[in-house]
Amino acid sequence: MHGYTQDKDAYLKRLRRIEGQVRGIAKMIEDDKYCIDVLTQVSAATKALEAVALGLLDEHLRHCVAQAAAEGGPVAEQKVAEASAAIARLVKS
Repeated sequence: MHGYTQDKDAYLKRLRRIEGQVRGIAKMIEDDKYCIDVLTQVSAATKALEAVALGLLDEHLRHCVAQAAAEGGPVAEQKVAEASAAIARLVKS
């Protein structure tokens, strides 16, 4: 079981909303909307995706990493390394 399993429906609902936002942005481009208005919507969709990513990361740390740390050994080291790499990817984006 993954850390986000308990909140899976909420994540899916949120991602569907973001999907709708992105479709709306595409429609804005098709309709030649004002650049700043499009950029505002891109920013909002980006922030929404970042919020999902942070939530998933938090779930991963609380569930997967904490469980592996309690068990110790190489699996714990691997989970911490994975989390660090995920954080680095989020910070770069």
